[in-house]
Amino acid sequence: MEYCQLTQAERYIIASMRRQKKSVAQIALRLGRHRSSIYREVKRNKTTYNGHYGAEKAHSYAVARRKRCRRGPQFSPSQLTKVGALLRRRWSPQQIAGRMSRLGQLRISAQTIYRHIRRDRKTGGDLWKFTRIVSKFGRKRYKSVDSRGVLRGKRHISERPKAAEARRQIGHWEADTVMGADLRHCLLTLVERATGFTVIKKLVARNKQQATAALLRALAEHRTQIRTITFDNGTEFHDYKVLEQKFKVKCYFATPYHSWERGTNENLNGLVRQYLPKGMCMKSITQRDCNAIADELNERPRKRYNYQTPNELYPRA
Repeated sequence: MEYCQLTQAERYIIASMRRQKKSVAQIALRLGRHRSSIYREVKRNKTTYNGHYGAEKAHSYAVARRKRCRRGPQFSPSQLTKVGALLRRRWSPQQIAGRMSRLGQLRISAQTIYRHIRRDRKTGGDLWKFTRIVSKFGRKRYKSVDSRGVLRGKRHISERPKAAEARRQIGHWEADTVMGADLRHCLLTLVERATGFTVIKKLVARNKQQATAALLRALAEHRTQIRTITFDNGTEFHDYKVLEQKFKVKCYFATPYHSWERGTNENLNGLVRQYLPKGMCMKSITQRDCNAIADELNERPRKRYNYQTPNELYPRA
């Protein structure tokens, strides 16, 4: 059934029944509306100074809101060109809106940017190609035997310091691999939880020799800023004790098939896929390419950091 906006007569009924202390469910039943519609109406259109719901005021608020929503374009071509340039840098609409507002350059909502992208696509534009698309992954079937990454003595993620979980301290990282189409050449991705700072290393094979060598290079470059690393259960991380012997770092492992336990790193891998989509062979990708991608990601503003960039938050040695 198509939704119809509340009429002024219905608002008078709502106001009258509220004065009679009728419940939202009773009001919804009387009007033939869903309860959520009544809740939303009262919350959005009650009088601001005393919190009461009056029919006339509520109707005037609703009409004014509809008029505001139907205004024409509010942004100049030059402003939208600036937004388009940031989209081409693969910034999300939310990142663009938050960062530009923070710098006092432009007040624009993420929803408006999404509408601009849709309009651009309808007219033959390509801005939509620079937005992120997250695929739906399969999941472990129930009652199946889990044998992935079996290795005795691994520290479980539940043992990780509380400061890592709360992102209160710099130095707690998560790591994973991103595979190419040939199932050989791949990337090692690392992300620092408190700042979002990203490091990407190229691997010519997904094995523990390659992964350990890359991790040792990363530790050497950021040794003062790495306290812990949390891995998934891939066998390429089974030489983690080599890292602990050479550096002051402790390694932890997530529960198999619980990718949400390393949500920061999973999100990073999704961002990397904007540059290197699934189905792409990574044989021709160089370490220089990886550094360029990491540099771009470290310059993206992040909502959880009040639209500051990882480069602004990550301390340099």
